[in-house]
Amino acid sequence: MSHHHHGHSCEHEHHDHSGGDGHSHEDDLTPALQSSLYQHIDFDRIVTYNEETQGSGKAIVKKSWDERLSETPVLESDADEQILMYIPFTGQIKLHSLLFRAPPDTSAPNTLKLFTNRDDLDFTSVSDLQPIQTLTLPLTPTTSDGTTIVEMPVKRALFNNTHSLTLFFEDNHSGGDEDVTRLSYLGFKGSWAPLNREAVNVLYEAAANPRDHKNLVPGANYGSMSMK
Repeated sequence: MSHHHHGHSCEHEHHDHSGGDGHSHEDDLTPALQSSLYQHIDFDRIVTYNEETQGSGKAIVKKSWDERLSETPVLESDADEQILMYIPFTGQIKLHSLLFRAPPDTSAPNTLKLFTNRDDLDFTSVSDLQPIQTLTLPLTPTTSDGTTIVEMPVKRALFNNTHSLTLFFEDNHSGGDEDVTRLSYLGFKGSWAPLNREAVNVLYEAAANPRDHKNLVPGANYGSMSMK
């Protein structure tokens, strides 16, 4: 086992109502209220490839925070263990982390490759491209209430100015023995800004002048981006 991951955290049920028990990041306790990107997902344009049941990929993303521990619907891969998902947003996001829930067995996803602002990827092209970031997903821990939600932080500076995410679940925890990958919840945390003309202009200027781009991206928040 090589699951020595220092980046993930688990959202246990008893944390939901614990208030301010010395925890410095209140949004970790109430992601639905603080920094969830749920209301900014363009659900109708979600596309999932190699899903066993049509629409199941969209269905697990549409689960609200209150529905996160529901066993159904569940996303299962079809022909093999790989799943490819395209998730567009209604504006410009900066991704902070993703949250997922999977069965505590070898059908849980293992390697996840993330791509941004690409609506043209398929299983052939995604295998040839360098991902923005690759995450190794741990097995979902179990509690007396069942499996919990795992939160995986991303390198935020890599996910500025994101309009869509493509998630390539490359394999599962079976080491090639299990053809079906299962996932029952998928959520996203981060910050969001509407795609207004000023934001688009900032993007164009950043693309035209790489030196400006370097100054804009690290740690920039949307408030400071709009003040010129």
